[in-house]
Amino acid sequence: MSTSTDEKVRYSDKDLAHFKEIVKGKIAEATEQYELIKSAYMNDADNGTDDTAPQFKAFDEGSAVMSKEANAALAIRQEKFIRDLKNALIRIENKSYGVCRVTGKLIAKERLELVPHATLSIEAKNMQD
Repeated sequence: MSTSTDEKVRYSDKDLAHFKEIVKGKIAEATEQYELIKSAYMNDADNGTDDTAPQFKAFDEGSAVMSKEANAALAIRQEKFIRDLKNALIRIENKSYGVCRVTGKLIAKERLELVPHATLSIEAKNMQD
């Protein structure tokens, strides 16, 4: 016995297409930023100023290590962000995008436009705190 209440809650195909464009744009931006971070980490943009101030060499080496560590952390965070966005694309394709994984309710459109990889509604997020 099937009723209309058996139908799953989800966004319309039109809404999903809208979110898909947002997610694709975010992936492009995030990938570009990741490449810049990776380039800085790998020190590809060396300007050849290594020995211009030898008295600051120890300071520069310490600063460089801290900078590389910070860039590595940023790169890892950016990789995770890109992975989360790609997972959002998969959810769009299987039409489960925008459904809170805790409550089963739709996540607000405004939230998804700001945080397109969100899997929790504000309600579920507040329950975690």
